Amino acid sequence: MYDVVALGEILIDFTPAGLSEQGNPLFEANPGGAPANVLACLAKLGRKTAFLGKVGADEFGRLLREVLASRGISTHGLVLEEAAQTTLAFVHLHEDGDRSFSFYRSPGADTLLRPEEVDRAQLTASIFHFGSLSLTHEPARSATLAALHWAKERGALISYDPNLRPPLWSSLAEAKRQILAVMDQADIVKISREELEFLTGSDSLAQGSAQLVREYGTSLLLVTLGKDGCFFRLGDLTGLVPGFPVQAVDATGAGDGFLGGMLHEILRRGKALEEWSLEELEASVRFANAIGALVVTRKGGIPAMPSLAEVQSFLAR
Repeated sequence: MYDVVALGEILIDFTPAGLSEQGNPLFEANPGGAPANVLACLAKLGRKTAFLGKVGADEFGRLLREVLASRGISTHGLVLEEAAQTTLAFVHLHEDGDRSFSFYRSPGADTLLRPEEVDRAQLTASIFHFGSLSLTHEPARSATLAALHWAKERGALISYDPNLRPPLWSSLAEAKRQILAVMDQADIVKISREELEFLTGSDSLAQGSAQLVREYGTSLLLVTLGKDGCFFRLGDLTGLVPGFPVQAVDATGAGDGFLGGMLHEILRRGKALEEWSLEELEASVRFANAIGALVVTRKGGIPAMPSLAEVQSFLAR
């Protein structure tokens, strides 16, 4: 049995790597994709993980399969697609370490995963994680919903990252509709402050989070705030755990690392979310914040994930 199984996109993040001798921008090919980043974090923390998805039967797809395998993430559920290429994302870094994306996905192989290609045998896990990017197109949307149904049937805790990327949707209205359509299926939801406002229309952490929990029954809602930390809501428990001051280099994968850290803590504590105390929740969010802080000091998504020893050393400073 796996600790965490994730379904969704795995892709190549082309990250800025300086200038050539001629003064032209150079890009480094880093493995990424939000669900894969989450698993990479968990695997680095010692958890047993598996990835479900599709890549192109091209050099990038084979590279990504090797990257997952090299980190101990099961690739039995990774399908190679002959009719489409692996999705590519060019990351544009800003001075504060934040980033924007340009996607090459027309279509990307990840959008072509079919329900019958989902390896049900891999869905025996304590936690099933997915994001919204596998909901943007068919047949991947149907494959995601099928896997979600099968995972819930087997008693998995459901983790969801809405992960809004406007360029990948036909419209923002469609993005909001599809993202919210599965919100009531999730036990754990991780969103950014901008995504909270997009989904609720409220710029208040307290009011927006209360609205989502009230309408969709989410057990644990985590609102990441970048360098400012994370706001959480678990039943009647709410709070804001500050982040850590670091020199940001690349924010790619920081939220995924944070979520990986929280899922690790949920597994480590081994009890229902409703039984957590405020102190336990604050300590776990602080642990996850530390991972996010470490990730932004390095380039890339998957390559930036820290080990448990690195996190513990960082927290002990």
